[in-house]
Amino acid sequence: MVENAPLIPAYGGSSLADLPRSLLAALGLDEHNVLGIQPAQRICLFLVDGLGAELLRAHADVAPFLASAGSTTLTAGFPATTVTSLCSLGTGLPPGEHGMMGLMLAVPGAGYLFNCLRWTLPDKMVMDPLTWQPATTVFQRAAAAGIASSYVAPGAFEGSGLTEAVYRGVRYLGADPVEERVERVRQALREAPAYVTVYYGDLDAVGHMTGWGSEEWLRQLAIVDQMAERLAETLPGGSALYVTADHGMVNASDKIEADSVPALTRGVAMLGGEARARHVYAEDGAAGEVLDAWRETLAGRAWVVSRQEAVESGWFGPRVRAEWLPRIGDVLAVPYTDLAITAPTVHRLEAAFTGYHGSMTAAEQYVPLLEVSTR
Repeated sequence: MVENAPLIPAYGGSSLADLPRSLLAALGLDEHNVLGIQPAQRICLFLVDGLGAELLRAHADVAPFLASAGSTTLTAGFPATTVTSLCSLGTGLPPGEHGMMGLMLAVPGAGYLFNCLRWTLPDKMVMDPLTWQPATTVFQRAAAAGIASSYVAPGAFEGSGLTEAVYRGVRYLGADPVEERVERVRQALREAPAYVTVYYGDLDAVGHMTGWGSEEWLRQLAIVDQMAERLAETLPGGSALYVTADHGMVNASDKIEADSVPALTRGVAMLGGEARARHVYAEDGAAGEVLDAWRETLAGRAWVVSRQEAVESGWFGPRVRAEWLPRIGDVLAVPYTDLAITAPTVHRLEAAFTGYHGSMTAAEQYVPLLEVSTR
């Protein structure tokens, strides 16, 4: 897989950040409906972690219901990773506005990294979700307009830092088995107007461990297809089901251990991000040296740019809030081949993965937007 230029997300046109505003507009709110979603009394958004559009297309035979639904394609946003995409879906803002610009980001001025997914800091420190992500959520806007908004997901996620940052204002309906989630959605859709989001994460989890396209992954895809069909069957009249994803995935055939290559450690203070979207934080005065070394070492395998180049090229959206700039690495290293930039001394589990995501390749950026309607 070779890419000559990054697939920069289509912010303001057809990105995940544009979807929630369009859905709220379809429910009657004064929001920009850039996707042209048709009016509905009730909307259910089925979010499947890791269901890339190219991945689904390659195995449409395993997901006949999804393959038969009316569809279009969105870009996930950069990086193409869960925390960034969930926040884009939760706020209707691109990453440069909401600030969740990677899996592991520097806390400005603190000298350590913050894991935005696990919501963990060193030494049992805590991060206030409202401080890290202060933007009003789409669920708060929906509630203010009298729209019942619900989120159906595993009970273990309720009350987590990420949930509080992304889903403020929503009614959390914890459910684990597929049929229980479907039933929760059915109950939530009794209200009108209603905006219901239901999350399924096992496809992505299996993809990381065994790779997309593996037998285990295909079994999960079949479950997703059956769940989507069951959700469609629950729709009352005047409703619409939309199926989308937070990112796609690639299987790594090439890995480089960044924490054991002298050229990739010299002048580096912290290594953040993740294997397909590395934020490299340089020691004071070493940013230029680090940029040159990473470019030379990863030539032909990754886009390697400075923070300024990434921001000016629109990787994170039309603009990045000034207070979020220090969260971004001095250098960003984003593979366009099937390369994973690992750091096994500190991230052993990630280094052992088969499937990865985060970059701006078509396989990672393109996500489906499928529609089933009873309007």
